[in-house]
Amino acid sequence: MAEVKLFGFWASPFTIRVLWALKLKQVAFDECVEEDLVNYSSTLLQYSHAQKRTPILFHQGRPIAESLVILEYIDETWKQKALLPQDTYDRAKARFWAKFVDDKCMPTIMSVITKKGEDQQRAAKEAQQNLKILEGGLERKPFFGGDTINIVDIAAGSMWCCVRAVEVHIGINLVDAEDMSLLNSWFQSFIDLPIIKERAPLWDAILEHKEGLQKMLMALST
Repeated sequence: MAEVKLFGFWASPFTIRVLWALKLKQVAFDECVEEDLVNYSSTLLQYSHAQKRTPILFHQGRPIAESLVILEYIDETWKQKALLPQDTYDRAKARFWAKFVDDKCMPTIMSVITKKGEDQQRAAKEAQQNLKILEGGLERKPFFGGDTINIVDIAAGSMWCCVRAVEVHIGINLVDAEDMSLLNSWFQSFIDLPIIKERAPLWDAILEHKEGLQKMLMALST
């Protein structure tokens, strides 16, 4: 097996963030091995431990699972262009906000995609509240990392496709340009970075996938 190999899914926010980190660190790796989310490969089933999901990063034949864990592993292994601050307090804050993205923001955004009617409206309100809290983590800086992007920018930036899919296909604006002007500006600045655009999937393809994902998840929940 190659020194660095990634197993993931092209439209997954969690896979996308790992691709961004590898690109930012200029780590040489084989192109991402695409997983079928219905029929996982034997490699993923063997090494993804209890989660049985993407992504999985192999480094020198050893597997690392869970995207935030993978991001920290990448940062500790390849020191150039640090994703976590050197100051211990700032590192703790960065870990808090990255975990907030995964524990609070992501689940409520996905609930908006899968729910209907009043349940969907409640989920949207909760998602908006969480995103407003996340905006506070910017502290009026250009990026969560200050003048450069860090692990929080990568984690939160991977939500962009889901936020836009909710807006386009469901008609609910989760990040209001007036009420969340800082977060809205940050989203656009982050996605417009050339190094981020280079490893982001095509927008039309992402939207098409999110529409199909919504239909599939809603069918399974009925």
